[in-house]
Formats: sequence, C-alpha cells, structure tokens
Amino acid sequence: MALLLAVAAAPVPSLAAERAQTPSPDARCQVWARELSFAQSVLDHDAAAFAAHLHPQAAFGVSGKPTLGRAAIAEEWAGIIDGSALSLDWYPSVVTIGGDGETAYSSGPALYQDPKTGAARLGRFGSVWQRGGDGSWYVIFDDGIRPEPADAAAVQAFRQGRRADCPPA
Repeated sequence: MALLLAVAAAPVPSLAAERAQTPSPDARCQVWARELSFAQSVLDHDAAAFAAHLHPQAAFGVSGKPTLGRAAIAEEWAGIIDGSALSLDWYPSVVTIGGDGETAYSSGPALYQDPKTGAARLGRFGSVWQRGGDGSWYVIFDDGIRPEPADAAAVQAFRQGRRADCPPA
C-alpha cells in the first residue's frame, strides 16, 4: 500500500514541461546559418572566427584518432584555414535539432581542392552542435567521409547546391 501511495504521489511530467523540451522552430535555421558561418571562416582564412565556432572541448576526426580541444583543433587546421595545405569549402544539406533543443546535427557536401594543382575531391561532413549558455551554437563533434576525386561537373554541382537560406523542415 505504501508503494502504491508513493507511486501515486510521484510527480508526473506535465505537458508544459514536455513542450519546453520541444526545439524552437528557428533553432534549425540558427544552426544552418552557424554552419555556413563556420565554413565562411575557413574561406576567409579567419583563424579567430574559426576558433569562435568551436566548443572549448570539441573533438574533430572522431571516427579515427580524434583531435581534442579548441586550441589543438585550431592548430591542426592552421594549414586549411590559411589555405596553404588545402582549400576546403562545405555547406549543410541537413540540419536536425535534438529533442532537448540544445543539440543539433548537421551534414552536407565538402569540396577539397589542392591549392597547387587545383585537383578537386568531394566528400561529406557531419557535425554535432551544442547550444552554449550564451545562446550561440558551437561544434562539439566533427568528422567526415573520405573524399573521392571530382571532375569539373561534380564541382559545379557542388557550387550550385549551396543554399544561403534555411529550407523549410
């Protein structure tokens, strides 16, 4: 009987609490814009802007031997950010907000070009974003699929696929 009374007295999640966990409709578009801004930081060769998108404890290359932490990632990416090692461009094609409204996944195509030869390869990236206490979104996990050689038509299709606007869900 005491167990029955304890169960009956236990708090029941309210509909209001459940709704509070429903992501805001614009969160997906916030992450979309943040992903585009992240990619633009590399195109602009802006190391400070790149680092500002990273969660302090971010992990990159998570399917292999990951690089951990904002400073280590920024150092590892220095040749990509300054364009000396690689020209890298990407954009989201998918953004999904987790049920907690504080976590998101983005994915899309990535174009890798050799700065010396211009040879192009296409791959895909996948990033997990976390909303910080300041309301901004930060990359906490990032990885990609090994790029494959791409011809001029594939590069053109990549460039034509970019959307600056967040598409409807």
